[in-house]
Amino acid sequence: MAHSGNADWLARSQAAVWHPCTQMRHHARSGSPEHLPLVPIARGSGAWLYDFDGKRYLDGISSWWTNLFGHANPRINSALTEQLETLEHVMLAGFTHQPVVELSERLSALTGGALGHAFYASDGASATEIALKMSCHYWRNVGRPEKDRFLCLAGSYHGETVGALAVTDMAIFRDAYAPLVRGATVVPSPDFRLGEPGETPGDVARRAAVALEQHLEAHGEATAALIVEPLIQGAAGMAMHDPEYLRLARALCDRFEVHLICDEIAVGCGRTGTFFAHEQADIRPDLMCLSKGISGGYLPLSVVLCSDTLYAAFLDDSVARAFLHSHSYTGNPLACRAALATLDIFDSDGVIAVNREKAAKIAAALAPLAANPQVRHLRQRGMIAAFDVPTDDPWFARKFYRAALAREALIRPIGNTVYLMPPYIVTDTEIALLGTAIQGALDEALSA
Repeated sequence: MAHSGNADWLARSQAAVWHPCTQMRHHARSGSPEHLPLVPIARGSGAWLYDFDGKRYLDGISSWWTNLFGHANPRINSALTEQLETLEHVMLAGFTHQPVVELSERLSALTGGALGHAFYASDGASATEIALKMSCHYWRNVGRPEKDRFLCLAGSYHGETVGALAVTDMAIFRDAYAPLVRGATVVPSPDFRLGEPGETPGDVARRAAVALEQHLEAHGEATAALIVEPLIQGAAGMAMHDPEYLRLARALCDRFEVHLICDEIAVGCGRTGTFFAHEQADIRPDLMCLSKGISGGYLPLSVVLCSDTLYAAFLDDSVARAFLHSHSYTGNPLACRAALATLDIFDSDGVIAVNREKAAKIAAALAPLAANPQVRHLRQRGMIAAFDVPTDDPWFARKFYRAALAREALIRPIGNTVYLMPPYIVTDTEIALLGTAIQGALDEALSA
């Protein structure tokens, strides 16, 4: 049977598929500054993706931050094949199954039992909505319905569904749907790039915490929860902050009786040097959202973990006091089995320790960029590295992306922020290739 090449799949995709977060017209404008290449992928293997013409691309961003242990990972493949022969799906309302029970137990254990109850969905935005609903409903159940407002950080991103947009402080996502959204209050970000001359990242964190304290002093009685992306605000351009902010925010939430929600969707599962990013502040949230890497990048899965105190407030004879949220594929056995296989790899391969060694090699590969006058704020937290490029070119990100693809690297900047978030199985040779591709693509994008 003849196999179609890139051109055929490109034409068919452009005719039939509406791609996410994309101005579809830009896919068709080859040769223009705004052109966004549409790359047809035939298969994946390890850290590489291959198109239908045999070209390959090193996945430097883990396919939107999801793929932890490479494409077509044999161990995850084997677990899913076995699960397919056992149970592909059963509804979780009134039923349960082995993979969802075991995954819930293991995730609770990873929090030291502090977050002992798991509620499942399919994607990060849904997890955000679940956490917000849980918090608001909790306060209603305990007789404090006035606590129904939320806080988020400036530049925060927690998803694009209507509920998640309430705590997403990004105009490009929020403004078109503003009539549908009940917006949260935005408090200052601890992003260390906002520091005044002489300020340390810790100083910026403390200054942001003072602003949080001032807001809670005035509005704590009406505030249900604060939601944060611990240590790194991803879509804000990998905005990194000192763990001190999380420590202070935890203390303030306790003082003013406000839930702390940690959105670990992008930064959890080992990305920052610990399994959960919030561990670096030696705290625990009241609610935690996980998705993306939790299934190894295989299947849609998200989970909200909550404390015993929060869970207990929903136990009652009245259905109206139960947590009222569901979808058909909640706790899907295949997705849970992929997550279990992913956790098995963490356990058997000592991934957190190995990642620290690889993070040092990523730092070394990017170190020459520090001398480039077009590079600002070269920074890293675990397996996430980033830098900013001070250019007024509105199409810098597209130019860089195209130049990187030409160098066999999938690296897609966020605005003027170039970042790396590779799969954990990336080799020393592949890290070196990513470093070389970044330097070459940067030079080309700035000269175009």
